[in-house]
Amino acid sequence: MKSNKHIQRDGQEATKIFDDRSLQNDYRNLTSILKPGMKVLDVGCGTGSISKDIATIVGKNGKVTGIDNTESFILSGSESHQNIKNLELIHVDLFDFNPEEKFDLIISARVLQWLSNQKEALLKMKSLLKPNGQISILDYDHTNLDWNPSPPESMQEFYNTFLKWRQDAGMNNKIGEDLPNLLEEAGFHSIEKINSDEFYNEERIDYKSKIGIWSKVAGSLQMVEEGYLENELRLKAIEEYNHWIETKAISMTMKLNEVRGKI
Repeated sequence: MKSNKHIQRDGQEATKIFDDRSLQNDYRNLTSILKPGMKVLDVGCGTGSISKDIATIVGKNGKVTGIDNTESFILSGSESHQNIKNLELIHVDLFDFNPEEKFDLIISARVLQWLSNQKEALLKMKSLLKPNGQISILDYDHTNLDWNPSPPESMQEFYNTFLKWRQDAGMNNKIGEDLPNLLEEAGFHSIEKINSDEFYNEERIDYKSKIGIWSKVAGSLQMVEEGYLENELRLKAIEEYNHWIETKAISMTMKLNEVRGKI
């Protein structure tokens, strides 16, 4: 999962974000293609919170292997899920992963958005599939984030700068929309796109936490250090956005697609 540039995903805050995810809430349409006995690879598995739910479905005759290039996530997940016998979490980069056994299904959730070499990653995943194997990629179209009502101008400016920073680094801000073409270019067939938008409003217990993701993103100094953003604006965006969440926010929709293909 190598990228020319990326926001560091390590740290306690990121670990908690991954730990809070589940198959039901954060990869909800995948269950329709999971079957007992499957061998599944989860690329960019984080702490394995979704991987562990998949392991339950594929059962004792199946196996889930999760890989991630951030060691702290793998260590945390391995400790948390040590009692799940058909789940293995490995600290390794996708491009350095060369297992003896191939997989029935490869999944990757919210990972390609951080890569500058998305097609190469898809080709690597394809090489790890069994004949007639299937891939499922879940990712965002960041160009269509929908806040209701509009957040403060400081956060809008921060977000637009965030998109420019990503674009300059070779990351695709609308990877979720472009995935069908990318899978076709990588030689997959039977491609289907399934809307998996994330909609957050006050009916959800985790509503403020989920909408608050952009305060967490703004918590990184990386764009300031690289000259994309004044620190004063970054701090203002966090303060005003947090106030907006408490006083005005109604909902947020993050555009998300699951795209599947076969070989």
